[in-house]
Amino acid sequence: MRWARAACVASIPLLLYGCAPQAVVVAPHVPPPGPAVARPGRPGFVIGAPHATSDAPTADIAAELARRTGFGLVVGARDPDGSFERRVQETAQGRLTFYAEVHGATGRESANRIQIGAAGADRELANRLRALLELIRDAHLRGRAGTPRLDVVVETGRDGMPRASGRALHLELPRAARVEAREPYVAILAEFLAQAATLPAGR
Repeated sequence: MRWARAACVASIPLLLYGCAPQAVVVAPHVPPPGPAVARPGRPGFVIGAPHATSDAPTADIAAELARRTGFGLVVGARDPDGSFERRVQETAQGRLTFYAEVHGATGRESANRIQIGAAGADRELANRLRALLELIRDAHLRGRAGTPRLDVVVETGRDGMPRASGRALHLELPRAARVEAREPYVAILAEFLAQAATLPAGR
C-alpha cells in the first residue's frame, strides 16, 4: 500500500507535465529550460536557444544540432541583464566566429517555411545560404513522400543576437520542423549549419 501511494505521488509531476499546451520532450543530455545553461564545444562556434522556457522543443533541437555539429550549446531564457549573451560569449571560449540561434515560428504565414536572418552576410551570401539549405533539404527528403518540403527564406541582417566576428544565423522554424517532421529536419539543419559555418563571405 505504501509502495502504491509513493508510485502515485511520483506520477503526479509526469501527469502535470503531459497537460502542457505543447508536447515537451527533454532528452537526457539537455538541461531543463531555465536560466542560461551552457555546454562548450568547438571553440568559436555556438548554437543557442534563448526562448527554451516558452518553446521547449527549441532546446532539444539546439542540443541535437550542437551534438551533431560539435558546436557549443547555450539554452535558457534571454533575460534583461544579458546573462544569455554572456554565456554565449563564454561558451565560444574566445572569439565567437559562428553563431546560430533557434526559434519557433508562429503564424499562418510561417507555417510552411524556414526563415533565416543572416547577420554579417550580403545578398550574394544570403542567396548561397538559401541554395545550400534547399540542396540539403532535397537530398534528405528524396524518397520521403510523407515529409513536408518546407520553403526556405534567407534575409540579410538580424538585430538582437549575440555579435559574431564571422556571421550569425537566426533560424525561425515552423511547427512542422519542430514537431511532426523534427527528425529529418534536425538532420537537414545540422548538415546545413556545418557547411554554412565554412562558407566564404560574399563580396
